Amino acid sequence: MIGCLCIHGFTGAPFELAPLVQFLEERTEWRFAVPTLPGHGESLDLKGVRYKDWIDHAEHALNRLMKTCDTIYVIGFSMGGLIASYLATRYPVHKLVLLSAAAYYVNPKQLAVDIKEMVLDSFKGNIGNNELFIRYKRKMKETPISATLQFRGLVSKVRPILGEISIPTFIAQGECDGIVPPKSARFLYNQIGAEQKKLIYFQNSKHLICHCEEREQLFAEVLDFLQQ
Repeated sequence: MIGCLCIHGFTGAPFELAPLVQFLEERTEWRFAVPTLPGHGESLDLKGVRYKDWIDHAEHALNRLMKTCDTIYVIGFSMGGLIASYLATRYPVHKLVLLSAAAYYVNPKQLAVDIKEMVLDSFKGNIGNNELFIRYKRKMKETPISATLQFRGLVSKVRPILGEISIPTFIAQGECDGIVPPKSARFLYNQIGAEQKKLIYFQNSKHLICHCEEREQLFAEVLDFLQQ
């Protein structure tokens, strides 16, 4: 039996990966675990939560999956990509998928473009339809500085051990991502120690890559990689 652990991003929730999970569920008989990390989800409350809590929660989900599955894949989105990378160095994971993985954070040039679009939509009275505004207005209000520091702590913990990753790895990155800059994917590709690794950029995709217009192509690439 194949098990697939899917880990969402910072201040996010399983919905970030939901379209991909649905795509894979419809085409395989794999078992999926898509946990909500501590402090995340609909009741976003990150005060007092440490990055170790996020890792521990993902580890518990992985261990439960390993009890019934002999082949394990781990997919991580954004911050979840860092947690997935960490797990790949500590557990017998067979393949690793990193989507918009946050080895670096904030792409100033693209973020400026996104903010300009929000301002224009605001003037036009369409701000309520701007996806970036809808997704991030609540996060900006409810994310304590301590949580951001914990996220940075996680980045600092994982970046030095990327060379220990030896399993086949697939990396996907949107070129229009205003949160994680494209150089993050190249950094991961260069630092990860695996001999078998693949990096694909999607020209029109932003940070929520599983919800972007190129998602069907992305999903097909992920499935092909995992089934090889």
